[in-house]
Amino acid sequence: MYKVLLFDGGVYRINELYELIEDIGGFVIQKTTIQVMITVTMAIPEEDQPIIEAKSRELGAKLVDVPLAGTEIVVVGPTLGRHHMPHPICDIAEQLRRYGAITVVMGLARGKGRATAQITADERAIIDEYDAAVFVLGNFKDCIINDKVRLFQDISVPVTVVCGPDIPGLPNCEALVSGVGRKVERMRRAEEIEKLEEVSTAVDMTIGKRRKEIDEDPLFVHPSEIKERLEQIQAVSESLRPAPIVLHLDGLRVKVPFEEYGNQIAELEVYGRKLGDIARITGSRMKGSTLIRIMTECEVKARDSIKH
Repeated sequence: MYKVLLFDGGVYRINELYELIEDIGGFVIQKTTIQVMITVTMAIPEEDQPIIEAKSRELGAKLVDVPLAGTEIVVVGPTLGRHHMPHPICDIAEQLRRYGAITVVMGLARGKGRATAQITADERAIIDEYDAAVFVLGNFKDCIINDKVRLFQDISVPVTVVCGPDIPGLPNCEALVSGVGRKVERMRRAEEIEKLEEVSTAVDMTIGKRRKEIDEDPLFVHPSEIKERLEQIQAVSESLRPAPIVLHLDGLRVKVPFEEYGNQIAELEVYGRKLGDIARITGSRMKGSTLIRIMTECEVKARDSIKH
């Protein structure tokens, strides 16, 4: 199982770190250089963490655990209106970013009201493109238990619900955090920061379960290796969109149109095979993006046996 860590130090002798990561079978997910300082997000085999810790100490750098790096998480509110999009949604999204996730905030078109609250098939399909979803609800216990629970009942990715009232449990969600509710100002107090930590811990738990499921039937290739090859496409390397390539637990999102670049992406070579033969490549519900879902080793073997 891979562990995701953030190296924060200087550029001096940084190549020694890259060589060590490669030697132990790890991957560099992202690196950002600012003058003589550099941050490197890496995925390494969990058992080799002491080796990386020793090298970081030798280089005088800091090593930080970022358990949500390499994931894209959507934070969902009932609507985009002021009534339903209070500060906790932004605070939760920011908190998850500090744990390494790429986060997106989304409001439902018809999520307001009790009996009238609903989620469309398109919205459900958009949420299913992410690695996990966090639904941020309000203060009314009976509204959440009897009505709002419908909003996430058919979501296929792990769901964490955040709400105000103390509720022992809800169906169709992996984790539940109470004590947040609707707020009119930023969450700055010590007890509020503790609550944000509780939310990130709950999301980390759901992501951890998903990682273990993937480890039981491993992907044919790690998404980071696909990322290196995608950067060879000119339209991707020259893209001005923020984070043109986003890692998922089981694939990637590439922010170039599928209709225009889908075939070129499918022709990329990965360990002697075409990417289109070891991954499902489709257009995203988000305009101008392409989704890549990497097949597991078993799926690729099964596909090969059918061909022969």
